[in-house]
Amino acid sequence: MNTAPRRRDRTRLPAAERRRQILDATTRLIAERGFWGLSMQDVADECGLTVPGLLHHVGSKDNLLVAVLEHRDAEDHRSLADELGLPAAELPGRVPLPSICAALVRRNAGQPEIVRLFAVLEAESLAPDHPAHEYFRARQESTITSMTALARAHGVPEPEILARRVMALMDGLQIQWLRDPAGIDLVASWNAAATALF
Repeated sequence: MNTAPRRRDRTRLPAAERRRQILDATTRLIAERGFWGLSMQDVADECGLTVPGLLHHVGSKDNLLVAVLEHRDAEDHRSLADELGLPAAELPGRVPLPSICAALVRRNAGQPEIVRLFAVLEAESLAPDHPAHEYFRARQESTITSMTALARAHGVPEPEILARRVMALMDGLQIQWLRDPAGIDLVASWNAAATALF
């Protein structure tokens, strides 16, 4: 049995590039193992760093988790704006809720590993002591508020009820799709359900 320590790649990367490498590696590992199955040593090994070197960039495991979540949200927001052909700041006022939802589902269908990451962490973070508990509570509240505002702006009766239904439907379909990606077409399933919902 070889017990020699793994040789680390000592290539120096610019700080932004190193941070991106760390976030990508962590995203992949959490999607595979969940947060509780993630070790800082595994992330360091993936990035060719020592654990102290990794901590220099992220501070702590909890900070790393929140950074991964915030990074993925920012990437999704930017991608959604690009797909809809508008600056991100203009999305809420100019695009109706059904169009934003359809674009989001199309985006998610192309990144199952990210959807899995969020599903795993969202379930784990139901425990109040989980480091992402507050992040997911605030994210849910923000999402419901945004969807409610979009629905209200387009004259939908009972906009908050619709927003909660949209979120529940989207989350539920994504879980079904993650369990059976070969048998369920996420986009087609969403489009069929959205016809009745909207």
